[in-house]
Formats: sequence, C-alpha cells, structure tokens
Amino acid sequence: MNATPIPPVPAAQPPAPAPFHLLTTLQGPRIRLRPLQADDGPALLKAAADGELWQLPFTVVPSADTVHTYLAEALAGREAGTVMPFATELVATGEVIGTTRFWKIHRRHRKLEIGATWLAARWQRSFANTEAKYLLLRHAFEVMQCVRVQLTTDEINLRSRAAILRLGAVQEGIVRHERIMPDGRKRNSVRFSIIDDEWPQVRQALRERLVAGGGQV
Repeated sequence: MNATPIPPVPAAQPPAPAPFHLLTTLQGPRIRLRPLQADDGPALLKAAADGELWQLPFTVVPSADTVHTYLAEALAGREAGTVMPFATELVATGEVIGTTRFWKIHRRHRKLEIGATWLAARWQRSFANTEAKYLLLRHAFEVMQCVRVQLTTDEINLRSRAAILRLGAVQEGIVRHERIMPDGRKRNSVRFSIIDDEWPQVRQALRERLVAGGGQV
C-alpha cells in the first residue's frame, strides 16, 4: 500500500511592502516638507545663496550651473520609486529654506536613507532641522513601516555628525571611498541608523526638544 505523499511546506513569504505615496506632503507646526517640483530651481537657488552653500566641500548643493541637473536627477529617482525629494518650507510664509529626501528606498526590506539635506545658513542650528527630521522619521516608521532608517554624512563634516547623534541615531562605522564628490575627492562617509525598536525612545526625545524650543508636536 502506497503511503500518502506529504505535501511540501510552503515557503515563508516576506511581508507585503508597506503602501505609501511618493508625492506625500509632511507638515508640522512650523515646517512643511512638500514634494520637490521641476520649477523649484529659483527657490532652491535663493535658499542656497544664503551662505553660498554650493561652495561647501562636504555636500552637494545646487548652483545656477547645476540646479537643472540636480532637480532632474531627484525627479528621475522619484519616477523610479526609490527617491522621495522634498522642498523644506516655512509654514508661516511658504518660503523654501532648503531641501531633504528619502532615498535608497527598499520596499521589500522596509528600509531607506534620509539624505541630501541642506538648509539656508540662517536656518541652520535652529528648530528647522529638528522638526524636519521628526516629520521624516515619523513618516518612515509609522506610515511606511520601515524597520531601518539610515543617515550618512561626510567624515569631515563634524557638525553634521554631532547633529545626527543628537537625533538618537547609532553610529555604525565609516564607509571608505563611499562616493566621489564634484571636486573629485574620494569621500569617506560615516553611517548611522535608527531601527524600529529604537523609534519610540527617539520620538519622545525629539518631541521634548521641540517643545523645549517653543514648538509643538
């Protein structure tokens, strides 16, 4: 008598990617992150002129010569589904004061990177960066259901490294020759991350910082 065949155990299926919209606007009490548009060139150039940020050696900020390519690459990434570029605006006036983005978006593994962030000089070291990061992290973990958000900065950018640590991110290491900068320098990058288990504590700390700075959450 033939034994009844045992059906194979079905392979475990990865969780379904979290649904999200690439044209989402994130708004806080004082900062709004809205989808970057092709006609944002003049506004970005005006913001970058405050401090002539295109001269910075450790990040890429558009100048009059490069803004068209800068925008085209960001929007091409959005079209491919791997980038969510934002213009950073003041809620009170609608003024564009910088830009930031989600990129390296990996839906299956539910991870991404926050990067390409810069602010006009007068808004640096203000509530603007803290509120923007809070909006981005909240959306990443609570809407996009990320399990990992990473941040990367130039090894020589000590101010940025300190700011990322203040967010509550964990430094993971240095990625050697991670990218080539516009001037040809082979950049070593410092990699940080926040994982989903850490988000509640990070969220509380960011809320307290915003409230202490006169803001709301």
